[in-house]
Amino acid sequence: MSDQLKIKLSIADRVYPLTIKSHQEEGLRKAAKKIEAMIKQFEQSYAVRDKQDVLAMCALQFAAQTEQKSLDTDNDVQLAEDKLRALNELLQKHLTT
Repeated sequence: MSDQLKIKLSIADRVYPLTIKSHQEEGLRKAAKKIEAMIKQFEQSYAVRDKQDVLAMCALQFAAQTEQKSLDTDNDVQLAEDKLRALNELLQKHLTT
């Protein structure tokens, strides 16, 4: 039994037929919905005539969000490592006295 699924996603007034794994469907549909909402927001906020410009702004916004999450995660990891290092030093001092 194949777990391949054929779906159609509509983005910026175009339909995109895709063949995907069944576990990807929910994520792709949610992503398409977010893109459509963002397109609508950009079109309402700015005088944009070309869908290409709107799609470029959507791509930039999603990429910026991804990069920011990555930076935030890196900072969180660094903070956790620093705290663990400090705790380890404290334990070492306690164990050697």
